[in-house]
Amino acid sequence: MAALYVMIPIAVIIVALAIWLFFWAVDSGQYDDLDGPAHSILFDDEDPRHQAGVDEAQDDKDPRA
Repeated sequence: MAALYVMIPIAVIIVALAIWLFFWAVDSGQYDDLDGPAHSILFDDEDPRHQAGVDEAQDDKDPRA
């Protein structure tokens, strides 16, 4: 029973830390570009056409264009 008096506050602190880390990640922009990494694995980094594909994808997302 005495162990619960130690384990429950530690668990609450860990949960609070996890929630803080999640909101920090969202605020710092960690989840802003969800499509870029998915598309970048399809292209070879040495391919000169790679940048053209990235530019084309960014033009499609640009509402001003």
